[in-house]
Amino acid sequence: MDKADLRIAVLMGTKDGAAFIDEQLQSLLAQSHRLVDLWISDDGSIDGTTAIIEAWQSRWPKGRMTLVEGPRQGFAANFRSMILDRRIDADGYAFCDQDDIWEPDRLESAIRWMQAHDAKTPLMFCSRTATMTETGSLVGHSPLFDRPPSFRNALVQSIAGGNTILLNAAARNLLARACARTAFVSHDWWAYLIVTAAGGIVHYDPRPLVRYRQHAANLVGANVSWKARASRLGRLFKGEFAGWTDLNLDGLAVNRDLLTEDAAACLDLFIRGREGGLFRRLAGLRKSGVYRQTVSGTLGLYLAFILGRI
Repeated sequence: MDKADLRIAVLMGTKDGAAFIDEQLQSLLAQSHRLVDLWISDDGSIDGTTAIIEAWQSRWPKGRMTLVEGPRQGFAANFRSMILDRRIDADGYAFCDQDDIWEPDRLESAIRWMQAHDAKTPLMFCSRTATMTETGSLVGHSPLFDRPPSFRNALVQSIAGGNTILLNAAARNLLARACARTAFVSHDWWAYLIVTAAGGIVHYDPRPLVRYRQHAANLVGANVSWKARASRLGRLFKGEFAGWTDLNLDGLAVNRDLLTEDAAACLDLFIRGREGGLFRRLAGLRKSGVYRQTVSGTLGLYLAFILGRI
């Protein structure tokens, strides 16, 4: 099938996004790819967000625009509800936030990569992001990662935001099977884990294809400085990361039948490495082969293991 004939379903989660959603919708309209169905799950907005969406529905020229009511249990549950919604049928599935701006070739770039691979293989495209303020001023970029995406990386790191992800139908179906059995910490990290665990292929594009809006309260944590990197390592040492890892491992346990033999063996070594004394933990970590994308991140991972913080 020619890439121009592929239908993409964009899955947007919204809640009180009236201030910025029109700009995001404009960037979706400007996508170079022409067939885009937009599914919007609103999680209880009270600021006029749904009125803006309804005004767009009658003038959306790329396909269908459907507004549904979200579960009102937080952003992760909202995206999970869309992953599981079997009414959404397309050739590719992109996650979307309500307040970003997509570069015009964001979808086309992912589709071009996917067409070079077997459609029966679960495929996930993701990319770097540019960071902007509430007013749209660019202030930096997310970290640039060089090491290959893999299950050994996914166990200890989410490399890209959900707002950059595109899944092919095989990956979406795989993810839906996994999501039917368990909730998750975050849809982007869970997608990375499940696709790589099942032997799928993940491609990380170093180009920033999405402008990610950071709001004033969160800008200090933006991925734009060494201070931000230190903050992430701080969360690792405080044990916050361990709680997220526990939830991911619980989810993988109930989806073990989806894992390749190699991923299952790696998972077992990683789990054993989180238990017992110091030498057992370090031996399990080394044998598992897990890694973070940067040298400092991997060193921090080993130190967290030594301290029992992961």
